[in-house]
Amino acid sequence: MAITTCVFDAYGTLFDVAAAARQAASEPAHAALKDTWMDLANYWRLKQLQYTWLRAITDAHTDFWDVTQDGLDWALEATGLDGDPALRQRLLDLYWELQAYPEVPQMLRALKDAGLKTAILSNGSPAMLDGAVQSAGVGDVLDDVLSVESVGIFKPDARVYDLVGHRFGCARDEVLFVSSNGWDAVGASGYGFTTAWVNRAAEPMDRLPWTPAHVLSDLTSIPQLAGV
Repeated sequence: MAITTCVFDAYGTLFDVAAAARQAASEPAHAALKDTWMDLANYWRLKQLQYTWLRAITDAHTDFWDVTQDGLDWALEATGLDGDPALRQRLLDLYWELQAYPEVPQMLRALKDAGLKTAILSNGSPAMLDGAVQSAGVGDVLDDVLSVESVGIFKPDARVYDLVGHRFGCARDEVLFVSSNGWDAVGASGYGFTTAWVNRAAEPMDRLPWTPAHVLSDLTSIPQLAGV
């Protein structure tokens, strides 16, 4: 069937999750981060994701903001910066103001102009996602922002992907699902979505039972993949 609905993961896919550490490192008040911001950003993201998986399989769900803070605390300790509460607070504040990757607004506008439905499907809490959408200025090109908080478990649980059909009344094969997380893209592929993995870092493919239909370096070609 033709694609009718384009659904995007948020963090790392539409919004640059490294931006908080990069911005803080550029500020004189946080010069200690200058040489380690990339390590901190990578640790922060990795632990944030690991904590979602562990909480999902142990039935210990919590708000994504909790795992975001827990992941940052681990990353700060790993980089020897855990004794700087001002830096911690600055990084958390910046996380609420993440910007979209440069190609995102035009890409989403092209989908909307072509009559396709567009949405975010994210582990993020509603408040976090609202902050990111407003900061990036993309609210007018999204039909909805779907959060796992409505089902109380993190991706890649099938109940999360079910939210798309419930909201838009579409069949699974009408959905183009886009994520920068390889495990998310293949999980959605196993669920029955057509998937695109945005592999900005040129990482190896995850060794999982499914593979994404498309592997991209950025989001520029999403309208073409959706048939626009």
